[in-house]
Amino acid sequence: MILNTEEQEFFDTICQWAKQKVLPHVNSMDHEGQIPPWLQEELFNMGLMSIEVPTEFGGTGGTFFQSILAIQAISQIDPSISVFVDVQNTLFLNAVLRFAEKDLKTRVLKEIQNKSVGCYCLTEPDSGSDAFALKTVAQKIDSPDGQTIYEITGKKVFITNSGEARFFIVFANENPALGYKGITAFMIDKEIHKGISIGKRENKLGIRASSTCEVILDKCQVSSAQILGISGQGYKVAIETLNEGRIGISAQMIGLAEGALSYAIKYVKERKQFGKYLNEFQSIQFILAELETEITAARLLVYHAAKLKESGITFTKEAAMAKLFSSEVAEKVASQCLELLGGYGFIKEYPLEKFYRDSKIGKIYEGTSHMQKQTIAKFLLSE
Repeated sequence: MILNTEEQEFFDTICQWAKQKVLPHVNSMDHEGQIPPWLQEELFNMGLMSIEVPTEFGGTGGTFFQSILAIQAISQIDPSISVFVDVQNTLFLNAVLRFAEKDLKTRVLKEIQNKSVGCYCLTEPDSGSDAFALKTVAQKIDSPDGQTIYEITGKKVFITNSGEARFFIVFANENPALGYKGITAFMIDKEIHKGISIGKRENKLGIRASSTCEVILDKCQVSSAQILGISGQGYKVAIETLNEGRIGISAQMIGLAEGALSYAIKYVKERKQFGKYLNEFQSIQFILAELETEITAARLLVYHAAKLKESGITFTKEAAMAKLFSSEVAEKVASQCLELLGGYGFIKEYPLEKFYRDSKIGKIYEGTSHMQKQTIAKFLLSE
């Protein structure tokens, strides 16, 4: 799939920006484990934190495919920054735009233009792949003014962007006896609602600059006006947004693979062994050819899933295939490119060891590879 002129110009612009603004700080962000405030502000100023938000709400009025291209482009330089952008756009804002009532949507999107970050709180200590085995509860309580008030208590873990977030989409069960059909999605504003706090920040293998923290809810009170979608149908909010989020993760993985391969190609053109440049050896050429072929195949799967989504065509299976394959390709490409650098690939001074560390999460978050296979098989066997 070839990008049209507008798409290519958009992609090239983000690539150039990432090389200028992000690349010089990749190592320090990885070491310190955080995204500096000035870079967060820069991402907002570039419009990369509200790509699909309509212009009437102050956004850029872009497309889902542009979000995917931005994630891919940034990931060529630093997957940590790309996932920061990814969660804001494909999970948080996607859910707001699709499921928030007008007043809530307007209020949240206005604050997004004031450089507010959002996050998506689904995973719990005892519910990973079994995402709907939630223990976080939302209990209705009496209100003097007659409003329907919910008191939310529980703990969320591994929540991306929670360290910087003002807004939290929290999934809680208001009727545990109904199982997943009791789950409701709530929008919590940390600056307004009491009882929400950030717990331990995880010390991770990869994507270290991206915050991953516990979110603790202790009798956090919100009104029914903060519900996304319909009460008791939060599972639909989760399923539909995660399908799109998986395409975002897929874009992160192909960008990572492209960045790793690009650096390895540059290296083998400059490095000599046995009197020859490494790229003159047929064995090296064959490795590069195989990796490029697999990256291209993964990219086509990702773009195809994104275009299906934009066309309003069912894309659940295609999103699962894109995430499954792109995460496998990213890990393979990062590993083999690291080996092409020999001992230098193992050194933090060179980018391949970071690409390799960053690649591992692709098979885990927003649905493990096993869960993607289960989704694909379900569609195949129901045909």
